[in-house]
Amino acid sequence: MNAAFDIKSLVQEIDYGTPASEAEQQVTLTVDGKQVTLTVDGKPVTVPAGTSIMRASMEAGVEIPKLCATDMLDSFGSCRVCLVEIDGRGGTPASCTTPVGEGMVVHTQTDRLNAIRRGVMELYVSDHPAAWGETAGTGASEFDKVVKSVGLTENRYGVDGRNHVEQENGVAPGHGSLTIDYIARDESNPYFTYDPAQCIVCSRCVRACEEVQGTFALTIEGRGFESRVSAGMHEAFVDSECVSCGACVQACPTDALREKTVLAKGLPERSTVTTCAYCGVGCSFKAEVKGDEVIRMMPYKAGKANHGHSCVKGRFAYGYATHKDRILKPMIRERVSDPWREVSWEEALTHTANEFRRIQYQYGRTSIGGITSSRCTNEETYLVQKLVRQGFRNNNVDTCARVCHSPTGYGLGQTFGTSAGTQDFDSIEQTDVILLIGANPTDAHPVFASRMKKRMRRGAKLIVLDPRRTDIVRSAHVEAQFHLPLKPGTNVAMLTALAHVIVTEGLFDEAFIRERCDWDEFQDWASFVALPENSPEVVGQLANVDPDDIRGAARLYARGGNGAIYYGLGVTEHSQGSTTVIAIANLAMATGNIGRPGVGVNPLRGQNNVQGSCDMGSFPHELPGYRHISGDAVRAIYESLWGVKLDDEPGLRIPNMLDAAVDGSFKGLYVQGEDILQSDPDTKHVAAGLAAMECVVVHDLFLNETANYAHVFLPGSTFLEKDGTFTNAERRINMVRKVMEPKCGYADWEATQELAKALGLGWNYTHPSEIMDEIAKTTPSFSGVSFDLLDRVGSVQWPCNEKSPEGTPIMHIGGFVRGKGKFIRTEYVATDERTGPRFPLLLTTGRILSQYNVGAQTRRTDNVVWHSEDRLEIHPHDAENRGLRDGDWVRLTSRSGETTLRALITDRVSPGVVYTTFHHPDTQANVITTDFSDWATNCPEYKVTAVQVGASNGPSEWQRDYDEQAKQSRRIASLQAAE
Repeated sequence: MNAAFDIKSLVQEIDYGTPASEAEQQVTLTVDGKQVTLTVDGKPVTVPAGTSIMRASMEAGVEIPKLCATDMLDSFGSCRVCLVEIDGRGGTPASCTTPVGEGMVVHTQTDRLNAIRRGVMELYVSDHPAAWGETAGTGASEFDKVVKSVGLTENRYGVDGRNHVEQENGVAPGHGSLTIDYIARDESNPYFTYDPAQCIVCSRCVRACEEVQGTFALTIEGRGFESRVSAGMHEAFVDSECVSCGACVQACPTDALREKTVLAKGLPERSTVTTCAYCGVGCSFKAEVKGDEVIRMMPYKAGKANHGHSCVKGRFAYGYATHKDRILKPMIRERVSDPWREVSWEEALTHTANEFRRIQYQYGRTSIGGITSSRCTNEETYLVQKLVRQGFRNNNVDTCARVCHSPTGYGLGQTFGTSAGTQDFDSIEQTDVILLIGANPTDAHPVFASRMKKRMRRGAKLIVLDPRRTDIVRSAHVEAQFHLPLKPGTNVAMLTALAHVIVTEGLFDEAFIRERCDWDEFQDWASFVALPENSPEVVGQLANVDPDDIRGAARLYARGGNGAIYYGLGVTEHSQGSTTVIAIANLAMATGNIGRPGVGVNPLRGQNNVQGSCDMGSFPHELPGYRHISGDAVRAIYESLWGVKLDDEPGLRIPNMLDAAVDGSFKGLYVQGEDILQSDPDTKHVAAGLAAMECVVVHDLFLNETANYAHVFLPGSTFLEKDGTFTNAERRINMVRKVMEPKCGYADWEATQELAKALGLGWNYTHPSEIMDEIAKTTPSFSGVSFDLLDRVGSVQWPCNEKSPEGTPIMHIGGFVRGKGKFIRTEYVATDERTGPRFPLLLTTGRILSQYNVGAQTRRTDNVVWHSEDRLEIHPHDAENRGLRDGDWVRLTSRSGETTLRALITDRVSPGVVYTTFHHPDTQANVITTDFSDWATNCPEYKVTAVQVGASNGPSEWQRDYDEQAKQSRRIASLQAAE
C-alpha cells in the first residue's frame, strides 16, 4: 500500500536543546532509580536520570528560549538565555547544563527571568546588525525568534555596534562603510556564506565541527567585541580544512552561516523526507522545496543511519538534477557515428523492443542481456532483472555491485550464511577496537567516518590496513594505534599473519568457537595459520610491514574488548577478494567478535544501493534473496508468478557479455544507471565489446561514456523524482520519496515497465509499493517489508519477516544463519599482475570526498572546486628518480594501456606505490587496469596494476582520439539544426 504524505508544509523536528542522557541512549530505563520525575511550569514529567532541565521541559511541552544550545551538541551554557528558577535553590541556573532532580519544581517564565532574558537579548541585538530580510532567511532564524519570544521591542544601547556596517540604500550587511571590527563577508565556499557581522559567538558552529564532524576546522579568534568564528588560521572557508559537511550552517542560530540558495531564492515552503543517492551510508534528508525547485537538503535527525549529520555531497551536491547536460527526451540513431535524433517515448520503446526481438531471432535467445544499477531503487533493480528473466528469457543480468562487493557476498555466505554485514551503524558506539581494512571512510563514507572518529576520541583504538596513509590514520585529535601499509595484493597473507599471532599465542575465544563453530574445522584452520610461512616475520618481509606492528595489531584486536572489522573495496577488488573476506570472517569468529553490539564484520558499500542491487537478484546465477537459479523450488516461485519457464543455467556476467560481443554472439544490451565504459576495467576491451553490439540501450541522466556506443538513449530520473527504497551498507531499507515530478516524463521503474509492455509483457504496476509487495511475497528476507511499515517505523534492516517483524539490527545473535560458523583455510596466492623492469610500480585506486564514483553527478555540481581533475599520487623518492615535480604532467602506462594526468607528490603512499582516483572521464584511469579478477566472482582487480610513470607533455594519443570520438558521439541533430 502507498501511504499518503503531507508535502504541503515543512517537516518540523523538535530541538530538545541537549542530547538524550546516556541512560536514555542505552535504553536501560525504568528501574534502579534511573527515572526522575519533576514539575516544569506545573506540568509533571518523567525522564531518565542525567537529563537536562531544558530537555525535560521540552518533553513536557515547555520550550525554554536558547541560543547556544541544540540537541545535536553537548550542553555549553554560554548564552545565558535559557535560565530557569528552581524552588528551594538560589540563583537562575542555565537549564541546558543543569540536570534534573527527583521532585524538582522548575519555573521557566517569571518576571525575573523575563527581565534577565530581555536584558541579555538587548545586548546581543546592540551588536547584531539587521540581516538579509525575511524573504532570504532572516525573520526565521533562531535568533530572530528568541528576540520576539522575550518581547524585546526597543534597544537602549543603539544599533551602532562595533562590527556593524551601515546599510546603503537598503543593501544587506557586508556592504557600505566599515567600522572598527568589521570583517568582510566570506563568499569563498560555493554553497554557503559566512557573514562575521552577524556572528554572536555562541560557538555552535565550532562545536558542531568538533563534536559532530570531527574536523576541528573552526575556532573562535579574538577577544570581547573582536571575537569571531574563524576557519583555520583566519583563512577563507574554501581554503581551510573545512570539508563543507554543512554541520556549522545547520547549527548556526543566526544568519552568520547560511546556504547561498536560501539567500538567493528565499525560504523553502514544503519538504519531503527522502534518502540520499550517493554513498552506502544511506543518510536521510528533508528535501526542502520552493515551487518546483529544491532550495536545500537538510539532514534528518530521525534518520537512523546519519542521525542528522551529512557530507558535502548529500547536503549540497544535488544541482546535477537540473544541470543543462541532463537529457530529457528519448533519442535513437542507426549507427554510433550518427547524430542523435530526439523521438517520443513510444517510438524509442517500440524501436528498442523491435531491435531486441530481431537480435534474438537472428542470433538466439541468449544474445541480449541487461545491467542493473546500484544507484536506482530496489524496485527498479528488481524490475530490470525481471525484464531479463521473464522478457528476454535468459539470465544475462549483471550489476556494478559485482565489480565492487561480490566477494563480500561469496565470502560471508560461505562462512556465516548471509551475504551482508552483521551490524547496524549504531554498533560503533560500543566498539573498543576498530580494524579498518582497505577502506577510506573519511572520503568514501564521511558521515560514518565522523562517528568512527567520535568513538576514537572517547577511547576506542584503531588499526588500519591500507597501502596509503588515509586521513583517519592521523588527523585532528585521532590517530591509529597501528597503520600497516601493506604492499598492494598481500591482504590474504597479512590477515593470515594476524591469525597466526592469535592462534599461536592462545588469544582465540575457545568457548565461543566450541559453541558457535565447528571445532574440527577450527583446528584444521588453526594448524594452517600456525605454519611458519604465515608468521609475521615471513609475511612482514613479503608485505613490507614491520613484524612487531603485525603482532601488536593482532594482540590489540584479540585482547582490546569489542572488536569490529570494517572494510571496503581495498579488500574485495583483488584477485583474492573472496579469500580476503573469508580471512576476515575467520578472524572475527576466532576472537568471538560476532553476534552482539560493538563487534562484527561490516562491508562499507560504495554506492547508495549496492546492497540492494545484490539483494534484488542482479547476478546471473542468483534470484532475489541470494537463491541460486538452479534451485527448482526457487524457480517455481517465480515461474508461477510470472507465467514463464525460467532458464536454470546461470547467464553471462558483464565481462562474459563483452567477450561474447567481440566473438559475435552477444548483440544487445539494456544498461540502466551504469557507465561501464568508465567504471569497468580494461576500457579498451569494454569499448570493443560495446562497438560490436547492434543495439545498446543506455537509460541514464546524461550522455555518459557508455552512451558513446549506444543506439538508444532513454532519459532517466533522479532520486528526487521517484518513490521507492534504497538498502544501505547496514542492510537498512530506507524510503525514497518523490519530491517533484520526473522531468523526463517517467520515473525509471515506469520506463522499464513501458519497455516490458512493448515486449509484450503484461505488467501493470501503478506504484513502487506494489513492486515491493511482490518482492516481499517472493523473498523470505523481505517478507515483512512494506511501504506501510517503512512509513510507520522509518526504516528496517533485513531480514524482516515473521520472526523479526521490525527488522534485524544485529545478525547471528546466539548462532549463525548457516548453523555453525565455518572456518576455511585461506592460502595466499600472489596475483598474476607482477611488477618488473618495464612496470616497476604498483597502482592502486580509490575515491575522494568531493567526488562520487565516475563523477557523472558530482562533476556537474560546484564540488569541482575541490577536485577538478584526477591526480597521480607518487612518493617523493619515486618522483625524484623520474625527475618529476609536483603538478607535472606524467604518463601512466600498464600492460593494458596508457593515460596522462598531473602528479601529486606525497608521502601518503609508500615508495613503489602510486595512487589515483577515477572520477574524471578525460583521465580514463581504467584504461590502465587489467582484466585480472577475483577467482570466485570475477570482481575486477582494480587495486593492483603494475605500471610505469614518466614525464609527459600532455594528453596521450589515445586520450585525444577518445575525446574526439566522444564529441562526435554526443551530437544531437535537433540541437544542430537549431544552431
